Amino acid sequence: MSVRMTTQSPRTAIIVGASSGIGEALARQLDREDWRVVLLARRLDRLETIRQSLGPQTVARRLDVTDADATAMFESLLNELGGDLVVLSSATGHLNPQLNAEPDLDTIDVNVRGFMTLAQAAMRHFLSRGQGHLVGITSVAALAGNRDGAVYAASKAFQSVYLDGLRDLVKRSRKPIAVTEVQPGFVDTAMMKTDRPLSPLVRRLLVASPEVAARQIMRAIRARRKHAYITRRYGLIAFIIRRLPRPG
Repeated sequence: MSVRMTTQSPRTAIIVGASSGIGEALARQLDREDWRVVLLARRLDRLETIRQSLGPQTVARRLDVTDADATAMFESLLNELGGDLVVLSSATGHLNPQLNAEPDLDTIDVNVRGFMTLAQAAMRHFLSRGQGHLVGITSVAALAGNRDGAVYAASKAFQSVYLDGLRDLVKRSRKPIAVTEVQPGFVDTAMMKTDRPLSPLVRRLLVASPEVAARQIMRAIRARRKHAYITRRYGLIAFIIRRLPRPG
């Protein structure tokens, strides 16, 4: 049994959306790198299971980004535990070619309003303390419209542009605060929805495991990069997508 030895207080990472997928894998990666990890998500039972498998300083709290008091709860948590790193990984999305309002409004509630209000709270915290690092998990879906997931793609485009705005705000503040946008392509999680099954070749080339995604995200965090495609080969795909004609 290994014992972690440290001479200083560990850095604290808060992950919103830590109950599965990229958020869970990133929590495990941060724990291996001796961060104190704070797990936030709607499913507290699942968070407790994860917490028990991580270091003794790990904290798990229930937070639903769509609740009316979510921002106040998040600010209280920042005041209580601090936060050197905040990762916004909570998201939802629906294939909705029928254009039903309810699933798309749910997407906006989580990916736009929820994302924005927590990003604002994190940034106020960092500006007040004079340092910090905000990471937003967006998507390569932000690069182009999608007939079956139009609102999901639009919500991710909002996140991407909003993070640009926060980065500009930080630049003007002249404080050592980093804002990193992570744009994953296909990652093998419950969020990966396609209108048809992917072929074995496409899966091998384009689908990453959450663990691979987490390792690449950590490299971007350590380097305090502005932007990272996950996996890196999506940089070439993004180059091509940007040069394709718009639909219609």
